[in-house]
Amino acid sequence: MRKSSFFLGLLASGALLGQSPTPFTDVTDSAGIQHQFRVLEGMFGGGACVLDYNLDGFEDVYLTGGTADDQLLRNNGDGTMTNVFEGSGLELTRRFVTQGVSGADVNRDGYVDLFITTITARDSARTIPRAKNLLFLNQGDGTFADATDEFGLGPLYSFSTGGSFGDFNADGWPDLYVGNYFIGYEGKLSVISDATIVGANQTAYDYLLRNDQGTRFTNVYEDYGLRHRGFGFGGLFTDFDNDGDQDLIVNNDFGYKATPSYVLENRSPRKKFNYVEEDYALDLKINAMGSAAGDYNQDGYLDYYVTNIRFNRFMVSQGPGKPFVNLTKEMNMHYVSISWGANWGDYDHDGDLDLFVSNGDLNPNCVPMANFYFENDGNTFREIGKLNGVGDYGIGRGSVAFDLENDGDLDLLVVAQEPVLPNYPVASVTRLFRNDGARGKWLKVALRGLKAEKNGIGSRVTVFSQGRQMIREIDGGGSSHLSQNSTIAHFGLGDVTTVDSVLVTWAGGKQQLLTNQPVNQLLVIEESARNASGTFPWWLFLSLVGLAVLGTYWWPRSKGGKE
Repeated sequence: MRKSSFFLGLLASGALLGQSPTPFTDVTDSAGIQHQFRVLEGMFGGGACVLDYNLDGFEDVYLTGGTADDQLLRNNGDGTMTNVFEGSGLELTRRFVTQGVSGADVNRDGYVDLFITTITARDSARTIPRAKNLLFLNQGDGTFADATDEFGLGPLYSFSTGGSFGDFNADGWPDLYVGNYFIGYEGKLSVISDATIVGANQTAYDYLLRNDQGTRFTNVYEDYGLRHRGFGFGGLFTDFDNDGDQDLIVNNDFGYKATPSYVLENRSPRKKFNYVEEDYALDLKINAMGSAAGDYNQDGYLDYYVTNIRFNRFMVSQGPGKPFVNLTKEMNMHYVSISWGANWGDYDHDGDLDLFVSNGDLNPNCVPMANFYFENDGNTFREIGKLNGVGDYGIGRGSVAFDLENDGDLDLLVVAQEPVLPNYPVASVTRLFRNDGARGKWLKVALRGLKAEKNGIGSRVTVFSQGRQMIREIDGGGSSHLSQNSTIAHFGLGDVTTVDSVLVTWAGGKQQLLTNQPVNQLLVIEESARNASGTFPWWLFLSLVGLAVLGTYWWPRSKGGKE
């Protein structure tokens, strides 16, 4: 595709703009990152997962590579990262075309394990699907061990896109939802279109994998009432209805011709999910690539930004039991794009949520398009991606937010694909954007579950400060696109010097409250023994009931009341 001199001029001016001081600085080279996701015949992949695999207090990142090698980037604590993939035990991934990645402490030994989705094997890539997804257990010594077959995942051959951890039965063992795209496909992925993909009638069932106490995963898809097929890009575990358990938002591609996105309401303690997407106007008939959850207006209800081809959707809650409403136009977010990753965060520390969106054309089409950055001004949003330093024109896919240097602000990493066709006008490489513009106070909250998942996946943190309530869900993957953000909840606070209270709603609904917390700190909250026990002091309850009964009998007599 020929690029006009006018367009190249725009790119050049954008590059010059990127050299001036901006709130975000591209530190890809100085951080030592050299990564580019290499596609199989175009289109699909890739993802990133934030984890502290070696428990040194600095968050690391795992990157999928597609037909190139994956990377495990160790955070050196000084703003640089080193690829330690070789010798990590993760080399088995070289046999597969990897896609997405997520992490959780699957066996509750204190270390984060990795789940990596694949679409096929490299040695027979034409046959789809011919691959299993991969589970690696963290050995605690800097290495990982393949546990795919041990955990019962070997027979689940599939064309999988995104995997997300949650705890839908609130037993503390992280479960998995896996998005699958095809039952089978014989054509070239680069020529997929409305006609070829829908005509193929090869939509796949997803997987709902229950963690059986850290020993294996069991597919309970049908057992929990799930019956849908679709061109799945994975699911997001989220408590959309504020009832204390984890529901699921399922992202489906080609929703206008095949099956739309779904909302699965968790009916816990019953072993069942209900389809309620039509009730809440969330049956989006779009090319849903990913979802991001955030309470942008601080009304106590989560809103959802869903990425798409052409126009994204900003689905805002109207309150309990009411349908969501698309406010993309009203919030000045109505831009033509092909979007994938999306990350809510208070990047400037002013007390409200902003939004980063990763953009990239279909590959091999590859018309350059810059990422978005929507700054929340209290009433609407302003798109300032290029002014903010994150408006890269690479072929963006998954994106993650985390604190690279432990300096209290959120940095961004964006996975980019290698162009299939030559002569792409800019370098399309995975980029790390360091946040240099945050000015206000902040608070980070890390959860340590006793009964709940070890890092609090599936739980929620709410900060109350000067009349504001700020909600963060602990991400288990499925957010953004095929990716997983930091499990440390981050809050910008403006000029606040003390947080009034921090409320943790652990997976399953039990709550824990801390008050009068200082700012500019990492607050580690361990689940209280009372919450973790899952029991109520029934002796106290029965004693109170007994006193009430005696009082009812004795009070009228002792005070001269009527019998």
